[in-house]
Amino acid sequence: MSAAVQETSARTSAAERLADFARVTTDDVDEAAEQIGRIFCPHDLTPTRPRAAGFSARHNCAAFDGFSINYVAYGGSVSIDPGCLERFFLVQIPLTGSARIRAGAGELDACPGRTASLLSPTILTRMVWSDCAQAILLLDRRLVEQRAAALSGRAAGAVEFDAAIDLDTPSGRRLQTSLAELMLIAERLGPSGRLSPVAMADWREALLDHLLNGQRHGLSDAIRTFSGQAERLPRALRAARDHLADNAGEPLDLVQLARASGIGIRALQLGFRRHFGVSISQMLLDMRLAGLHARLGQAAPDASVTEIAFDLGFTHLGRMAGAYREKFGETPSATLRRRMS
Repeated sequence: MSAAVQETSARTSAAERLADFARVTTDDVDEAAEQIGRIFCPHDLTPTRPRAAGFSARHNCAAFDGFSINYVAYGGSVSIDPGCLERFFLVQIPLTGSARIRAGAGELDACPGRTASLLSPTILTRMVWSDCAQAILLLDRRLVEQRAAALSGRAAGAVEFDAAIDLDTPSGRRLQTSLAELMLIAERLGPSGRLSPVAMADWREALLDHLLNGQRHGLSDAIRTFSGQAERLPRALRAARDHLADNAGEPLDLVQLARASGIGIRALQLGFRRHFGVSISQMLLDMRLAGLHARLGQAAPDASVTEIAFDLGFTHLGRMAGAYREKFGETPSATLRRRMS
């Protein structure tokens, strides 16, 4: 167990988390539903006991660029019905109490140290929390879907996760550790502190990796296929893929690629289709588009889409813009504007 998780566990029973980031503190059910609904999404909130006996609500929120870390606690037993979350994904790690969660047709019981939950924006959700406090990571939907598109070679679209996270698995423990560390960083920075742009980008990368490569979802198999993990990758194809990645900014040269891999062009073409599910040229395009998306997401204020695109090997800006929009659902300039906002 990491030092961050140990510190989180030690402090959980003694005090709430992110106390300096208080957004909602109330024992009124309607006020809790309205105020927390403004931070997350509108939802029905109903105590399961008569006259809301013992009800209280607390929501503390530290917001970052594209994600936030939250502490949410309800005293008593409450039913929470948000429907579809629409705009974001939620990772909920119980700190105290328990929660029964229905996501689509599935149901799970979340409890500290054993089971957490991962809610997808397009899946109907309903929960019952019983004297429960949870550390909650909110991740922007567009951020997750665009990264899934870059990893899978598919166009951006809905990503739906298995709702249950087993905290006894390596991936579950890594995710729990990261959220504990993020919460500690937020507390140490305080409301007036800021992460550096580099640290912010590193955290986005780590959180997206935890979700898209660590948790099961509808594009997991496509990501494994596109990355060559679906089956043992022949050495020649691995060499060809690595050569393609290392020279993605250069024009495609099949002869040079065949020489780097040690097999013929036709064998390469068939191998890419079988092992990666795409043609060589399509993989190169996706590598360039993923690189452009990543560069725009970390661009300086005076960055030029045109200069970045040319640097990554694009020669026809109109075709690049069309392929980018098809893949990520927005223009490159829109991604840059969102980064600057």
